[in-house]
Amino acid sequence: MRFAASPDDVLARLATLREHDAPTHGGHVLSYVYDSGEPELDELAAAAIRAMQPVNGLDPTTFGSVAALERDLVAFTRELLGGDGADGGEPVVGTVTSGGTESCLLAVKAARDAWLAAHGAVPGTARPRLVAPVTVHAAFQKAAHYFGLELDLVPVRPGGAVAADAVAERLADRPEDVALVVVSAPSYPHAALDPVAEVAAVAAAHGVPVHVDACIGGMALPFWPDLPDWDLRVPGVTSLSVDLHKYGYAPKGVSVLLHRGRERQREQYFATTRWPGYPVVNPTLLGSRSGGPLAAAWAITSALGTDGLGDLAERARRATDELRAAVGRIEGLRVVGEPVGPLFAVAEDDAVPAARRVDPHVWADAVATRGWVLQAQPAHRQADGTVLPHTTHLTVTPVTARVLGELVPALVAAADEVRGVPRPGSSPLLGGLAGLGTLDSDTAADLLRTMGLDASRIGDDGPGVGPMAPLLAAVEALPAPVAERLLTELLGRLVEPR
Repeated sequence: MRFAASPDDVLARLATLREHDAPTHGGHVLSYVYDSGEPELDELAAAAIRAMQPVNGLDPTTFGSVAALERDLVAFTRELLGGDGADGGEPVVGTVTSGGTESCLLAVKAARDAWLAAHGAVPGTARPRLVAPVTVHAAFQKAAHYFGLELDLVPVRPGGAVAADAVAERLADRPEDVALVVVSAPSYPHAALDPVAEVAAVAAAHGVPVHVDACIGGMALPFWPDLPDWDLRVPGVTSLSVDLHKYGYAPKGVSVLLHRGRERQREQYFATTRWPGYPVVNPTLLGSRSGGPLAAAWAITSALGTDGLGDLAERARRATDELRAAVGRIEGLRVVGEPVGPLFAVAEDDAVPAARRVDPHVWADAVATRGWVLQAQPAHRQADGTVLPHTTHLTVTPVTARVLGELVPALVAAADEVRGVPRPGSSPLLGGLAGLGTLDSDTAADLLRTMGLDASRIGDDGPGVGPMAPLLAAVEALPAPVAERLLTELLGRLVEPR
């Protein structure tokens, strides 16, 4: 066999590219990655992926291992999340998906199709509502867009949780138009636990199903102390999503979508015999699916069991408590609300004089120069006129406990450096962009370069986007369609051949 490049050269090139990535292990990136701190789990996952590398999850009748592994994962997660049938209700069944976004999409698709069937309608002839807090994951905005639902977002309280009464008001008006209510356990932006039981009771009274998005918290919250019921134990909760590539420590991407009742779960399927090829029956959006992430998640949950997951959750909980306390002691910053689980958000403390405040985005950029990656989040004006402040998000993992001695001093030193420094203001350029209509690709790219953002500098051995504070300030200053178009262009250009 003649290769265009030797395997060794190919792997060397890959290693060079990876050198410029943010580190995925060691706790220096407090978002995107979930490091257990246990190298044995990484090795186990890699071996499981290699064993299933050639397997196609499209057809479990051909590859029976796919069915067996998926069956075990569904059983494990439904028992962990209160769906084991102890209440004598409908059986909880589920599907392994490619990630939280796909789980959320399928939950909405199933709800839409069930609603259409109940109303004798077909897609495109009716537009049911999807009711959710404004803090619900953006995957549900995507689901509403893809599947033709009206997205009805409910403002949240200052701490980030929605009020059950606010949801009840939306349901009181035309409950028959609502296909699904979604709550978060917890929400990603502020780690707020929505009042699942109260919302589910209100929804059940109207005959409306409820989905709990536990993608980020579902594998950790079962071990968190002193929480109200939030999972499938709650009457009225009809589906729940949980990611195993977060606090289940599996490689991306693998998630589980659980439904209460077989008939409801079957609504997420696509099936056709109306073509001359093989019968197509897909429980997920994907057809062909790698068996690798499935096998890795199965191997890790099999090895850890409930006790092992609990040990890792406890490490993450202790680290979260220590890190929250440390940030809370930094003058000029405050933790938002009463976060639940191994994550939280940090905002400027407006209770101190302006000269002593620390802007969270400027702070995150200063922390980045010290080798730690935090995640900036823009402010958001809700429909009722209230504003959720711009924040910096921190995701905590078990390995964080090992690096607190380095991380906390870096957070403190960065705050001392930028205390009293205002965040970047909007430039006259942004004011001119606010009135723009549709942007074409070249105009958007030119505007990005004018703002100092050039996708051609990213990747290979080039630097990253750079400080995030100016970018987030621009996102807030621009109308959402303009900001979204510019960001789309940035990401689109990033992967174009050069």
